[in-house]
Amino acid sequence: MTRTGGFQDDDFWIEFHDFLFSEQRHTQAEELLATSPLLAFPSGARVLDLCCGPGVFTVPLARRGHQVTGVDLSPALLERARKHTADAGVQVTYVRADARAYTEPAAFDVVLNMFTSFGYFEDPADNARVLRTMRDSLVPGGTLVLDLAGKELLARRVTPPKVVRRGDDLMVQTDSVLDDWARLSSEWVLVRGERVTRATLVWFVYSAVELRRMAEEAGFGRIEVFGGFDGRPYDENAERLVLRAVREE
Repeated sequence: MTRTGGFQDDDFWIEFHDFLFSEQRHTQAEELLATSPLLAFPSGARVLDLCCGPGVFTVPLARRGHQVTGVDLSPALLERARKHTADAGVQVTYVRADARAYTEPAAFDVVLNMFTSFGYFEDPADNARVLRTMRDSLVPGGTLVLDLAGKELLARRVTPPKVVRRGDDLMVQTDSVLDDWARLSSEWVLVRGERVTRATLVWFVYSAVELRRMAEEAGFGRIEVFGGFDGRPYDENAERLVLRAVREE
């Protein structure tokens, strides 16, 4: 049995890649960019895809004519992103950097943070710092789109273990609530033949009210919260928590 160290351990992204970034997820990204009013950006917009992973959104954004920069801390994911980009025949700038520290002052029209890539850091102040770096990287009038599984949604989905099979591989995910719903712990077990890999992930989870307050404190204005990429309200029918906010100065 092997064990990975979670979000900041490259072995985790390598071992669990096929479950996290399936072909279905790539197809979903293409569909969202083609249909979502929240992802309809002006032609040629300068877009920062923060925590870009293997380029799930980065590459289709570039294919649509945007000037895209993908930032991630994982060398393994960036290597996959570069290959994906080369295969697609598009141009993307990739940077290996920590989301707490990466800032290109007023360099982007749009900052994206997709698929619950927020709240990973153990110190709450570090998660707040990521929001400030996002704001600082936007031009005045630039837009942040941040997508995650909101606390309200997780409250109805934290269930008995989830079992996912891909070919002969089997993954079991067991979630637990920590610290009065401040954080979630997720235990992942991947079985490949006789090899078993375990990973424990812990991250902060946010309600719409909490995330809105954090965005305000980071200096964003015109903050809106949606329950999905189709622009639906964040109510009992919500599928995601999507926050859209603007740097106003």
